[in-house]
Amino acid sequence: MGNLIVSVVLACLAVQAAASYRADIERFHAGREAELKADDGWLTVAGLFWLKPGANTAGSGTANDIVLPSKAPAKFGTFELTDGTVTFTADASAAVSRDGQAVTTAVLDTKAGDKGAIRSGDLVMFPIQREDKIGIRMRDLKSARRVGFRGIRSFPIRPEYRIVARFVAYPQPKTVLVPNVLGQHPEMTSPGSVTFTLNGQALRLEPVFETGERTELFFIFSDTTSRDATYAAGRFLYAALPKDGTVILDFNKAINPPCAFTDFATCPLPVKENRLPVRIEAGELAYR
Repeated sequence: MGNLIVSVVLACLAVQAAASYRADIERFHAGREAELKADDGWLTVAGLFWLKPGANTAGSGTANDIVLPSKAPAKFGTFELTDGTVTFTADASAAVSRDGQAVTTAVLDTKAGDKGAIRSGDLVMFPIQREDKIGIRMRDLKSARRVGFRGIRSFPIRPEYRIVARFVAYPQPKTVLVPNVLGQHPEMTSPGSVTFTLNGQALRLEPVFETGERTELFFIFSDTTSRDATYAAGRFLYAALPKDGTVILDFNKAINPPCAFTDFATCPLPVKENRLPVRIEAGELAYR
C-alpha cells in the first residue's frame, strides 16, 4: 500500500512539473511576441541607410541621398558624418522632435539607440555602428509588418529538448570572429564551450557574450531543420551563466534572429563549429 501511495504522489508531482514547464514556455513565447510588437521591437524596423562622410540629405524627395517613405517630409534634414560623429540638422520645413521636444539640430550617439532617437510622425531614426560602417536605422511605428503581425509559429513543446550540458571553460576568455550578414567578422568573446548528447549524438556549441555586461550566454547556431522548417541562416538561444560546471540549454526557447522579421537588421551568423548535424525540432519555426 505504501509503495502505491508513493507511486501516485510521484505521478502527481510529474504531472504538475510538466504543466509548470509548459506554462513557463508559453509565458516565454507570449513575452517574445510582445517584445517584437513593441515600439522598439524588430517589427518596426523599416529602413537602414549607410552614411557617407560629410553631408547626407534625407527626405521623401527622390533627390535626397537618403530617400525616406512618402509619409516623411520631402526635405527632412541632413545627417552629417564627421570623424565618426553624426550631427542631424532639420530642414526648416520639417517638424522633428527628440524626447518630446522640438529640435533643429542634434548630435546623435551611435550607442544610444532608441533613447537618443529623433522623430517625425510615425518615423523614428537613430544611428548605429557596425565596425567601420555608420548608418541610420529607421523605425516606422505603423509598419506593415507590425500591423500585419499574426504571431510566431513554434514546434510543439518537448521537455526532452531542455538539456543539461557540461560547460568547459577556456583558460582565458577567447576572441571569436563572428560573421554577420554584412560580410563583416566582428570580434566577440567566448568564455568556453558546452558539450551535450542529443538523439545519441555527442555535440558541442560555443557561446559568446552578446553585451559587455556578460550576464548570460548567447548561442548562434543552426541545425538541419534550417533546410526545411526553421530560419535558413540559423537561430539564437540564450542561457544562464554556468553553475557548478553545467549550462541549461532549453531549445524550446530557441528564437529566430531579427533578420527573420526585417530586411534591415545586421544579424550575426553561426560560426562553423555551431552548425549542428542534427534536427532540433524545438523552438521557433521559420517566420511567415
